[in-house]
Amino acid sequence: MSASSSTVGQLLWQGPVCTGWKQDLEGAVYHLANCFLLLGFMGGSGVYGCFYLFGFLSTGYLCCVLWGWFDACGLDLALWSFLLAAACLLQLAHLVYRLREDTLPAEFDVLYKTLCLPLQVPLQAYKEIVHCCQEQVLTLATEQTYAVEGETPINRLSLLLSGRVRVSQDGQFLHYIFPYQFMDSPEWESLQPSEEGVFQVTLTAETACSYVSWPRKSLHLLLAKERYISRLFAALLGYDISEKLYGLNDKLFAKFGLRFDIRLPSLYHVLGPAASDTGPESTEEEEEIREAAVCPPRATPTSLRQTPPCSPPPAATDPPAPPSRARMSRPESGILASRTPLQSYSQVMFTGQAPLAPIHTPEL
Repeated sequence: MSASSSTVGQLLWQGPVCTGWKQDLEGAVYHLANCFLLLGFMGGSGVYGCFYLFGFLSTGYLCCVLWGWFDACGLDLALWSFLLAAACLLQLAHLVYRLREDTLPAEFDVLYKTLCLPLQVPLQAYKEIVHCCQEQVLTLATEQTYAVEGETPINRLSLLLSGRVRVSQDGQFLHYIFPYQFMDSPEWESLQPSEEGVFQVTLTAETACSYVSWPRKSLHLLLAKERYISRLFAALLGYDISEKLYGLNDKLFAKFGLRFDIRLPSLYHVLGPAASDTGPESTEEEEEIREAAVCPPRATPTSLRQTPPCSPPPAATDPPAPPSRARMSRPESGILASRTPLQSYSQVMFTGQAPLAPIHTPEL
């Protein structure tokens, strides 16, 4: 132990081992290599920091290779510098590969920044969603139909990227679909994974459109496997359907001022043609209600009213059955619209029926 400590002390406190120092300095390549190494070790963290670090280090070690081969004439210097430069270049190639793997197509990158980044969706989860649609962007020409009413099966979920799509039913315009809105969200939510159905509306491209589409089975498997993605789609689809409902409120009016989305199957079946169920009696009752609404009965003075004679009490027989109350038809929406809210409410209460479901197809 004492011998080793004395050896270290001699190396530290005695003069240098070199017999003589070189009088001339090294060449410019050696100093350039050290400058690059100094700049490289000043790099930061992160992806771009690694690019900065390994870029300068690889350049500095390549300069060391040139210095060791041409100026120092040392094989070991040139070999070690070459190995270090090769390690830095391999690290740069790995970084470029990782960045290229993480890069998304332009359309999906814009979609992520517009729809998912505000919700702080992780990039890895978004990549799984993109992978489910096979990174394909589909197109629609002008006046090309995406779905035909009563014919096209509901077997996918699509999101519009650009253009404008017109939604109609029986030739009647309902609303538009704009970029970054789902094209068939009501149809998607109306069916269970094991059910099948067809579109109840026609979707036509008014301009050249581009969209992404997820196959129904593949997307259901992804939602069943990834709980976070399932909640994300539930939120996006719910918001999209609510936007369509609010848009239809400005276009469609039903009886009693009710407004709803006829694309929802639960309400679509209610809207079926039920006019055949009402016979001539209901028509006469409607006319009577209209006459009563237009010409209200005049007040009769108390002195002119005749008091009916008192009839003797009936014999003790079986109590008569209460008279059956005829079903009163609902007043027209035009009558209710011409009245004040209080009058409309009193008219509806007078008919004895609550405005739960309309019986005719809504009109614009």
